[in-house]
Amino acid sequence: MHNESVWRLTATEAAELIQAGKLTSEALTGACLERIASREAVIEAWETLDPDGALSQAQMRDREAGSFPLQGIPVAVKDLIDVAGLPTRYGSPIHAHAGAAASDAACVAAARRAGAVILGKTVTTEFAGAEPGKTHNPLNLAHTPGGSSSGSVACVADGMAPLAFGTQTAGSIIRPAAYCGIVGFKPSFGWMDLTGVGVFAPSLDTLGLFSRSVADVARFYAALTGRPQTPAPAGGPVRIGRLSGPPVAAASPLAEQAIAVSLTKLSGHGAEIVDVAPPIPLVTLARAQLTVMAYETNQSLLQAQQEHPGLLSPKTRELLALGASISRTEYEASLGLAGQARQSFAAAMEGVDALIMPPTSGIAPYGLQDTGDPAFCRVWSLLGFPALTLPVLRDESGLSVGIQLVAAPAGDDRLLAVAHLAGRV
Repeated sequence: MHNESVWRLTATEAAELIQAGKLTSEALTGACLERIASREAVIEAWETLDPDGALSQAQMRDREAGSFPLQGIPVAVKDLIDVAGLPTRYGSPIHAHAGAAASDAACVAAARRAGAVILGKTVTTEFAGAEPGKTHNPLNLAHTPGGSSSGSVACVADGMAPLAFGTQTAGSIIRPAAYCGIVGFKPSFGWMDLTGVGVFAPSLDTLGLFSRSVADVARFYAALTGRPQTPAPAGGPVRIGRLSGPPVAAASPLAEQAIAVSLTKLSGHGAEIVDVAPPIPLVTLARAQLTVMAYETNQSLLQAQQEHPGLLSPKTRELLALGASISRTEYEASLGLAGQARQSFAAAMEGVDALIMPPTSGIAPYGLQDTGDPAFCRVWSLLGFPALTLPVLRDESGLSVGIQLVAAPAGDDRLLAVAHLAGRV
């Protein structure tokens, strides 16, 4: 197999070829590095690339006996997550001269145990906030890839790596994946170990995964957690709950079309579609998410504010000022509302396999000054529900719109099963 086609393989396709002895990890890693060399000048997805280390890891994987779920598969890591031997810069000039991390984050260590090859660190917005990085959307270079996991999503969308780690506090997995036309998965809150991952808002921060297929993200998640790789839905037809009202009502015509097309196809394959009324308005919960995020981020970045105030971007300072203006009483009230909403939404979703709604209002915004509005994702970050986005349609410029599927608390396996069905149809 020639390098010019190897980089196009999904992680599942590559793993099967490697296990069958028809492809080596060294050849796959080399193809990814060649793709990076040819495209990085225009995409700008990488913060720190480790080509020699990656090839050395790949050669070691080829010498290993046994079969691992990520055997020899290259993985990119958001530069908010520690990788032993590489600096963690958090997208901030404060850490521009950071030394190498002494050890891997728990998720990176788990990926290595599963056989992965770590390619390097990808661009993140400043401290995973709203200040954009340098990365362009591979589908249309004039548009944002979204944030904060901009480099991770762009490198997967452009074929530089089959898999990547990201994080989500508001919408930093789902939104960029939707903008760049790939699969993004945010597991249930707390289901993946955040040791070694930079803290932004600890009540919300969630590790997430990017890939180019549902099978890939299921493989990746299973390799990291030991959960089923291809979970099957419960008996009976799949039931999809359709959400309505704000902010769903603000979706663009193309985003609405993506939902309509998906529901028609799912219904045609036996899925039952039901309307689910949000027990608490989504916009109310979105405001609560912003309150929690701003308050906790102001605490998390207190040292940066005190020691390097001049090196913080205007957008970060704006969020921190908001956090400083929020009282402890307001913050605790928002946390209390989140707890109430978890119970009421779980009850409303009883018997529903997944909710469906747009992941974003539409295509990626023009320019790199704004990473887009996370309004369609904030609620699920606040509640800690698992969410996944799939690409569905493209506009005339090549930009993508998709769907967002959301499951009840701890419904990760069910969500992946529904996503398998949606991906097939």
